[in-house]
Amino acid sequence: MAVKADSRLIRDFLPKLRQTAVLRVIAWQLLIAILLSAGLILTSTLPIGSITLWSIIGAVFVISASLNITTVIYTTRPARDLLAAIINVAGEPTTSTPPNPNDKRFARSGLNRALQTIYELAGREDGQQPAIVDDTAVDQARDNSDPLKSALDDSTCGFVVLGHDRSISYHNKPAPVRTNQDNIQTLSLLFNGADTIDAWLDECEQHAVHAERIWTRIPDRLPDEEGRRFFDVIASYDKGSAHETVLTLVDRTSVYEVGEQELDFIAFAAHELRGPITVIRGYLDVLEDELGSTLQDDQRELFRRLTVSANRLSGYINNILNTSRYDRRHLKVHLNEDTLSGIYETIRDDMELRASSQNRILSVSLPTDLPTIAADRASISEVLGNLIDNAIKYSNEGGAINVTAAVKGDFVEVSVQDFGIGMPGNVVSNLFQKFYRSHRSRETVAGTGIGLYISKGIIESHGGTISVRSEEGRGSTFTAALPIYSTVAAKLQSGDNSNEGLIEHGNGWIKNHSMYRG
Repeated sequence: MAVKADSRLIRDFLPKLRQTAVLRVIAWQLLIAILLSAGLILTSTLPIGSITLWSIIGAVFVISASLNITTVIYTTRPARDLLAAIINVAGEPTTSTPPNPNDKRFARSGLNRALQTIYELAGREDGQQPAIVDDTAVDQARDNSDPLKSALDDSTCGFVVLGHDRSISYHNKPAPVRTNQDNIQTLSLLFNGADTIDAWLDECEQHAVHAERIWTRIPDRLPDEEGRRFFDVIASYDKGSAHETVLTLVDRTSVYEVGEQELDFIAFAAHELRGPITVIRGYLDVLEDELGSTLQDDQRELFRRLTVSANRLSGYINNILNTSRYDRRHLKVHLNEDTLSGIYETIRDDMELRASSQNRILSVSLPTDLPTIAADRASISEVLGNLIDNAIKYSNEGGAINVTAAVKGDFVEVSVQDFGIGMPGNVVSNLFQKFYRSHRSRETVAGTGIGLYISKGIIESHGGTISVRSEEGRGSTFTAALPIYSTVAAKLQSGDNSNEGLIEHGNGWIKNHSMYRG
């Protein structure tokens, strides 16, 4: 017997649920705003006609409502998936793909059992098989003639062997290997930037006989692609061997995917917060201008700290949004002729304000006669802001921060030096990974763990490099090298100012996806 249902009711349930929740959120936020304004007025904290009063009330309402509405949308996702499954078994017309209970994100939340039950009940009523079956049932046959091969195929780790020409001579079933249109097997790993397996093997062939290397948090698919997995990749190189390179890929999806989903949610929330933060910064500027002649010194200091905090929050939001775009290969970078000193001028006031508010001495020496560089102004200003902000955070009270630049070969190198707490070697080697923060910095310094990750991506997207030298207890120096415009002008002009011509393509038998472009 077919499943009967009221299609209009099923289709309209979730929108009505969300609409009701949003209206309730807005109603509660209005009530809170009214009570807050009444409290401030009745206690004579602020007069009823004060611009500051209504600015505070408006900011509180907008930010709180945005966060609560975002939470409502995020927490009703399971209801959306359940309704999609019900609509599917009810036979309603739909253009969406029914949710697969074997998806790992449903297994973590426990929703997979509910989805599978819906499909199984529908199948039993019709006397047919469930709409979706367990993927593992497709591959029951095992090659018992080779116990080692069977054991490796049943392992949760991927194993790949590369020959001298870097072609894949062996791989087990869990390894992320695909066959392209030319019937050539490729290892599907998405490396961000130039630090790829191919680049490492190039270096090994020139300088090493035996070598090992580890990459962490390497995905095999872009975000939003179904079945995305994350690996820690361990490479062993033995020059001249018949099986020259052996790769061990440890599936760490269950560990890393949590952070990726959190970033997706944070990016969604950050996108919603960008507007209110811009409004708050605008109000602060207006209020400071209008009240400037009446403000006392402590009140001016309060406005200054509010401005610094708002600008820093805006910087965090930009980092989060750009990281999300970078991971999806959606961050557009178009390069033009520019000067390093001109780029710094766009953030100079903010950097000086941050340094002075934290009692740091910021010294910037960027010669105006430096050659012009190929740069996306907004992106490079974000990198400079991230590096200087890091130096401010990890310096000592009253510490000096030096920003300098010089020509080195075909590049202009800009360095940000501090004399603060510094870092041990094991921290430096992981510093540019997404979400990485040392145990000590997590306890003492606020941050997101993505500022250096996105800075590295931006610099490499310009055809440059970024590096760090540090000594524990003596400070750190970050150096970013950007190509001189005259050395790359022909490539840029032939590509409509796109950065594609400046980035080395991954080649050979490994799909590196090292491009960083719009």
